[in-house]
Amino acid sequence: MRLAKARVQNYRSILDTGEFEVEALKTILVGPNEAGKTVILQALQHLNKPRDINDLEPLRDYPRSKYNDISTGKTTPETVTVVTGYFDLDADDKALIPVDFHNCQYKLKRKLNNQAYHSLLNGPERLKYEDLKKTLIRMSSHMDKQFEGENKEERPTASLNNICSTWDDSKVIDDEAESLLEKWLNENLEFVDESNKAEDERHTELLKKIKFNKKYDEVLSILDKRTPIFILFNNYFKVKPTIHLAHLAQRIEQDILDDDYYDYGNQCLLKLLGFTAKELSDLGGANSPNANDDVGLKEYRDKLDSRSYQLNAASVQLTREIQSVWMPNPNRPEADRLKVIADGQYLKVVVEDDLGVEIELDQRSEGFQWLVSFFVVFFSETMDKHENAILLLDEPGMSLHALKQRDFRDTISRLAANNQTLFTTHSPFLVGPGELDIVRVVEMKDRSTGTKVHTTLSSEDPAGLLPLQEALGYDLASSLFSQKKNLILEGLTDYWYIDATAELLRASTSSNLDSKIALVFANTAGKVVYYATILHAHKLKVAALLDSDAAGDQAAQQEALVHTLGNKSILRTKDYCATPKAEIEDLLKDTLVQVANDEFGVDVSKTVLAQPERSIVSIFTSEIDGFSKYKLAKAYIRWTRSNDASALTETELNYWGKLILSINKALK
Repeated sequence: MRLAKARVQNYRSILDTGEFEVEALKTILVGPNEAGKTVILQALQHLNKPRDINDLEPLRDYPRSKYNDISTGKTTPETVTVVTGYFDLDADDKALIPVDFHNCQYKLKRKLNNQAYHSLLNGPERLKYEDLKKTLIRMSSHMDKQFEGENKEERPTASLNNICSTWDDSKVIDDEAESLLEKWLNENLEFVDESNKAEDERHTELLKKIKFNKKYDEVLSILDKRTPIFILFNNYFKVKPTIHLAHLAQRIEQDILDDDYYDYGNQCLLKLLGFTAKELSDLGGANSPNANDDVGLKEYRDKLDSRSYQLNAASVQLTREIQSVWMPNPNRPEADRLKVIADGQYLKVVVEDDLGVEIELDQRSEGFQWLVSFFVVFFSETMDKHENAILLLDEPGMSLHALKQRDFRDTISRLAANNQTLFTTHSPFLVGPGELDIVRVVEMKDRSTGTKVHTTLSSEDPAGLLPLQEALGYDLASSLFSQKKNLILEGLTDYWYIDATAELLRASTSSNLDSKIALVFANTAGKVVYYATILHAHKLKVAALLDSDAAGDQAAQQEALVHTLGNKSILRTKDYCATPKAEIEDLLKDTLVQVANDEFGVDVSKTVLAQPERSIVSIFTSEIDGFSKYKLAKAYIRWTRSNDASALTETELNYWGKLILSINKALK
């Protein structure tokens, strides 16, 4: 089960975030300090929190500016919704429920009084009296015809009226109603004419139908048990480099653990090793049995070997993960091996460097200590509650160097492959160049409106977009002069369409965009000339792809651009499709009509057929309220992830084949 959409209300700084989409694997929340990013994660955790997390408290968690409504009784906790989640079902979920419910979306919400309420969307609705009323009347009328008694009060119609007289059409058929109707149907079965096939089938169908809500509740019960647990890592606990086992075991037994983060980190390390502090302490203090006690010696040796093997296995697992992030140069590893060593009453975590020298963990950098602690906590928790969990990471990797953060970005992606992940960050290095479509911008314009989540790359606060701007700037600076061949595009959405479609075609057709071509977007058509001039001055091969709208026409006619690139290197979208004023979207017109219908719920296919020469963006803008080119492009990227080139129309394949051929030729 995957979280598809969420909404947070009435929680601390949040009045109402609005509904925001959550990506199937990884979602990134960016925004300035005090915008409410951490609060969103804390609220999401209450959808299905671990047992050791405190319940919601109106005094602490209800927005302080509105708390007087609670204290005066104007609002009660049971009426206040705090967090709502919408979950898509995966194949394993569907295998456990009837086919009728396979297209459902599971909705779960949590109230301020900690009560959860769930329902199913986009599927069969609960059975109501109005769904049965006409059939029951026909059934009772038929039964009356077979009734031979003189007492009208005993007729089937009369006994049915006794059951249903107080019901209105909206009454849900609950257990009591089901029991009453089932009893009535069975008691009056003798009045169903066996020779009347239609009425006999009606009786059988009614018996089956009145049990539908029980099936509905069974589906809810199954999905409730399969709801992922939300695990919030808002404080990355540290692992102490040297643990005195006897002292830790004593504190655990007396329940006087420290509030600081070391005790939790140390317990996670022990859990990962598969031992309690007392077990390791007893082994460390145990004396060797008498040399003549063969049984005792074997048991003692087996315990020591078990400890040694488990310590070694944990060391290997941690070393593998640490090196995947902390080893930029395979020929000179910075962290050759992490070791967990038991020495008497001490459990030590040491790092063996490339010289073979063992150094205690706390003598390494803060970033390295954080990374080790993160993996210890994560892997220990993975052993149980993380198996079906959604991970909420608050500012991961802030103590890591920028380039280490970039490597850790891949680690988060690997974690997200098994556990859907949402994380907050201020760092541009944790936002990949191809990940802008999975970013959600969090901002708080003022306290009266509270925290909002934007599903498009927009924010009234420039600080909210700063990590994205820095990520794009760094990526552009890194790649601008790294490739000899460069194709300049007008904007970000053009980049997405070219990149996603080229990847789609590369996997399935012979229309392969040269992999050595760097795609560079200039943000506007007017800036294309500046990028072209700079790249050309560095003696690099440069071509530009411009839309055939007014802005593209103006850019294409700039004398400086024509002089720099020459006409053959200025490509126009109208040359590759049948739309005179084509934009890049017109090369995917048929597919985008389908994508837009799925995304916005508006079918413009009739307009497209009636106006074939009109730009598809123009049609979308006029017929779809709140249309966004950005949102459409993001939806197309998602579409490409679940489709291949065969899903494109023959016309689109032809368009893109010609375009890619021209790009490769211009930059040959």
